[in-house]
Amino acid sequence: MKRDKQMSVPNEASPSLRRRRVLAVLASVPAISALGACERFIPGSGPPPTLYTLTPKSTFAADLPRVQWQLVLETPFAPATLNTVRIGIMPAPTIFEYYARSSWSDRAPLMVQTLMTESFENTGKIVSVGRESIGLRADFVLKTELREFQMEAFRDPPQVQVRIQAKLVKMPEREIVAASDFGAWEEANPDEMQQVIRAFDLALGKVLKGLIEWTLRSGEAVARQRAETSS
Repeated sequence: MKRDKQMSVPNEASPSLRRRRVLAVLASVPAISALGACERFIPGSGPPPTLYTLTPKSTFAADLPRVQWQLVLETPFAPATLNTVRIGIMPAPTIFEYYARSSWSDRAPLMVQTLMTESFENTGKIVSVGRESIGLRADFVLKTELREFQMEAFRDPPQVQVRIQAKLVKMPEREIVAASDFGAWEEANPDEMQQVIRAFDLALGKVLKGLIEWTLRSGEAVARQRAETSS
């Protein structure tokens, strides 16, 4: 009887006994750090993307006019595929994808606006140029649209395409006095990121050079005509 009593087990364990059993089980399981759990289960974990930027234009035609008017640059309009920090690649004419683990340092339209501003300043030919957000009194506003800004791997040979459409608006009349389209392309191996970025830099440099020289010449022609009319 005594042995039978010792072997008997209650149908329900007491709360304190259950807690001790749970603690014993947990103690036997190897600990997993909170950081390790986060790294394993949070989507998007891993090394950060490499950020790329491009360079402003610094060489221009020697006969550019020196202008006394002020210019405001609106943020370039861009379609949703280009209005992003991601670097676009087209493996086919109707497919738009992005490079993995590689991004621009800013959304493409904002990056292009910054480079455009710096390039105008690098000419040394304009009194004042700035973004629309700084509240500059404008004699002219340059409205632009980023039409192409991607690697086109489907072409033979593969190439980076850059194209900007521009309208020069006279203020305060808000009259479009000139409009033009600027495009350039550069060959690159789509599988070599350094080649791709260099091709973007060269193509955008050609576009900025044409755009800036056209803006200064077109705006100055309008400013002179206005001065002659008012005198």
